[in-house]
Amino acid sequence: MYWLPYPDSISTRGYRALILGLMVVALIITEPVPLPAVAILIAVLEVSFRIAPANEVAKSYMSDSVFFIMGSLMMAVAIIHQGLDTRLALAIIRFTGNKISNIVFGFVCISALLASFVGEHTVVALMLPVGLTLVKHSSAKQSVPNITALLLFSIAYGSTVGSVGTPSGGARNAIMIEYLRSSSDAGITLSYFHWIIMAYPMVIIGIFTTTFLLKSAFKPEFPSLDTAVRKLKVQVAHKGRLSAKEILTIAIFVFIFLCWVLLNERIGMGIIALAGAFLYMATGLIEWKDINKNTNWGVILLFAAAISLGVQMKNAGTAVWLGEGLVGLTGGLMEQFEFVRYLVAILITTVLSNVMNSAGTVAVLGPITLNMGGNPLYMGLATAIASAFSYFSAVAAPACLIIYSSGLVKVTDFLKAGWRIGIASILTLLLIYYLYWPLVIGFTNFK
Repeated sequence: MYWLPYPDSISTRGYRALILGLMVVALIITEPVPLPAVAILIAVLEVSFRIAPANEVAKSYMSDSVFFIMGSLMMAVAIIHQGLDTRLALAIIRFTGNKISNIVFGFVCISALLASFVGEHTVVALMLPVGLTLVKHSSAKQSVPNITALLLFSIAYGSTVGSVGTPSGGARNAIMIEYLRSSSDAGITLSYFHWIIMAYPMVIIGIFTTTFLLKSAFKPEFPSLDTAVRKLKVQVAHKGRLSAKEILTIAIFVFIFLCWVLLNERIGMGIIALAGAFLYMATGLIEWKDINKNTNWGVILLFAAAISLGVQMKNAGTAVWLGEGLVGLTGGLMEQFEFVRYLVAILITTVLSNVMNSAGTVAVLGPITLNMGGNPLYMGLATAIASAFSYFSAVAAPACLIIYSSGLVKVTDFLKAGWRIGIASILTLLLIYYLYWPLVIGFTNFK
């Protein structure tokens, strides 16, 4: 593609950005080299292809959104380090009771609420031992594949559903906020609270639909988990009351969350997240060597590179060229029916998110969908939310990959439950776009 004749309808710089974008998609899907190496390659080729000068590329690799991702991951390491999983399990059981149907709802609900604020990686890592404990205690006498699937999928899909609720729920959200803010045409600044207003109904509806559809996909072998719950209560009783360190861990997180809501427009979400990581280290709750060892620095580098690629695709005119091309492919339907524009964006995002990770999907598609016309705020939110609909594959979402790595669920289980929840999520998002967003847009100020 680099040596073939370039189309007249796009600049040389823009076409080379397209070549780089296609290379990145192929490398993320097939993964012949580690993903952090792809992040490094993006910087090298952005300069080598003369898409942007070196200093401009370096600046595009670092922004408040990257600080936000970095600080959030460091805070997640500190929270897991204190080991609050069994206490959380008992709190859920006390809330739901011993019936499996209620426990599934509790797992989906708690996973979604937690993932809204600390990200799905953290929540699945925190909740998986809880689910495995109940599975182990309930399967002592007989095999319970449906109960196992119910409990593990309620954690994975609950976390995925909740991850769209706030900017700190996933890197995809931070990437889209950066795109909306840096877009010369849109110039939209979404605060932490504004995002919650627009996106959280998706989480609330998703909690109920996911619970119902999971129970229809996997019929439990027996109705309650009396024995498993008794053993869990004994395990938690041995730990005693909440320690001072556990209370301080929770208090710092609550403080940082309030700062995200109240101060993000003044000092930025990224700086607040880094302040949270500092407080966990300064209070002795975790040491730097533990954060350094358990923080996935490669993920941070990949997100920085993804944002950089999106910025260069926008600056070089690639995003506009692709967006206009997609509009043209619909044969004028997008101009006649505004609904079609958003449906196409949601379907493309859903498909791509099931073959590559959600953050990479938003990084590649974000600049394109924002240039497909329509309301850029609606289009950006629809793209970010639809990128979480990666229910069909064991490797598409971190939450799904983590429960699949347990060896207790099969690839076919993802298809069995995923198509139901995927269709329900697409329909829910379309209804929220059509009915809810126009109602609340007048009460907010995103400029």
